[in-house]
Amino acid sequence: MTDTSIPSAEQSLDEETAPATVVEEAEETEGGLAREKKAPAESELFRQSEIAADYVEGLLDILDYDGDIDELVSGGRPVVEVVGASLQNLVGQRGATLEALQELARLAVFRQTGTPSRLLLDVGGYRANRRKELAAVAKNAVEKVKEYGEPVRLEPMSAFERKCVHDVVNAMSGVESESEGVEPSRRIIVRPAD
Repeated sequence: MTDTSIPSAEQSLDEETAPATVVEEAEETEGGLAREKKAPAESELFRQSEIAADYVEGLLDILDYDGDIDELVSGGRPVVEVVGASLQNLVGQRGATLEALQELARLAVFRQTGTPSRLLLDVGGYRANRRKELAAVAKNAVEKVKEYGEPVRLEPMSAFERKCVHDVVNAMSGVESESEGVEPSRRIIVRPAD
């Protein structure tokens, strides 16, 4: 029996230590053997971004917000970017509203395609700015680990935020990172590499 449930944000985005361009996954066949399923083609990913953009545009119309919407494919995943003035309410505190909107857009894609999406939604450049902030947090944690030789526990973060920190830490030598805990208190520990 095939599982057709819709993945949660944690399941669909939180492949924290995996690169954003996961290209293969195993799928069981009738004979019990696994066959490889290739990542969607760029045209399929662009179609997902178009579906999500239409959904977000409908929400903006309902909320009477003005914004320009761009659909694209970046890093092997569909992306929708909303740019405009006075969009902070769509981001919310620490991106909580943005995460919820992203899940709604993913659900819209799933309803039309029947396929879970790794869509990334950004509003007002929030994710790009947050990536810069998180890179500084990660570098600071790495410096502390290297200086004192003790693990550093960071504050709880969303899946997107943890992925950003893991990427920075994994690019540095002498340290490693892992996540611990359960949402919404899931956090990263940066420690000396074994």
